[in-house]
Amino acid sequence: MIIFLYGQDTYRSRQKLNEIIEGYKKIHKSGLNLVRLDMEKDSFEDFKNQVETTPMFKEKKLIILENTFSNQDFIGKILKYKKNFKDNLILFFEKKVMDKKNTLFQFLKEKSKSQEFNFLKDEKLKNWIKKEFQKYKIEISPKTIQSLIDFIGNDSWQLFNEIKKLVTYKSKTKKVEERDINLLIKPNIETDIFKTIDAIAQKNKKQTLSLIHKHLEKGDSPVYLLSMINFQFRNLLIVKSDGSGFGKLKLHPYVVKKTREQARKFSFEELKKIYQKIFEVDLAIKTGKIKPETALDLLISEI
Repeated sequence: MIIFLYGQDTYRSRQKLNEIIEGYKKIHKSGLNLVRLDMEKDSFEDFKNQVETTPMFKEKKLIILENTFSNQDFIGKILKYKKNFKDNLILFFEKKVMDKKNTLFQFLKEKSKSQEFNFLKDEKLKNWIKKEFQKYKIEISPKTIQSLIDFIGNDSWQLFNEIKKLVTYKSKTKKVEERDINLLIKPNIETDIFKTIDAIAQKNKKQTLSLIHKHLEKGDSPVYLLSMINFQFRNLLIVKSDGSGFGKLKLHPYVVKKTREQARKFSFEELKKIYQKIFEVDLAIKTGKIKPETALDLLISEI
């Protein structure tokens, strides 16, 4: 039997892998027939030897293969390998983005029990976060869950780490509230946000929209993106006004450097106008007058 786990959401795919391993260990208690191969280091011959060697105690082997798509020699040989895998469990675990036209990918989709792990969105993401908190018997409201998503996006590894931080902090009260999100979690300032601000400064609306939509396609929350743009334009205004309060913000040196560079590209009046427009768009979202995705497009078209 062949199992194929893949997709961008490596936290959930890794969870599934661990679940399969634990299930295997419950049935095959010796643990001596569980084999892990990293195909960036191991060879097809290593794999072949494991498949063709009789397992101990008449157990089925579980052979886990990682990074197979990085090994062209392995791909070429396994496609010609006629061995029947029914006596073993062969699990392909792939954490890298791969070409779905690849011959190995097509082979695995046809021959295996496969599961793709894409980043969760909308209600599925909210439900997943709720269940993660429930594991620790921690309460969290839908509104607070949305705040967490707005700050972090849908990267499940980062969400997992922030959830652990919140769980530890609220271990006594057993309830996470919005003020806890604001206190403990800071939105990431990504390099691409600076690219977006540069595109706005150059009046290049096409490039600005393209950068915004790349973020959305990655699964970043539109409210999160707006908060990042708002944050950076606020910093630009502080620098452009007199800069006296800028040093007190305790920003990363890279952020300070980029902000000072970008401030030279705008007049003070331009920054005030843009910041006012961001405020209006943010208010329209919060009052339900406009959808966040539409609001971002509207903002870029009007500045």
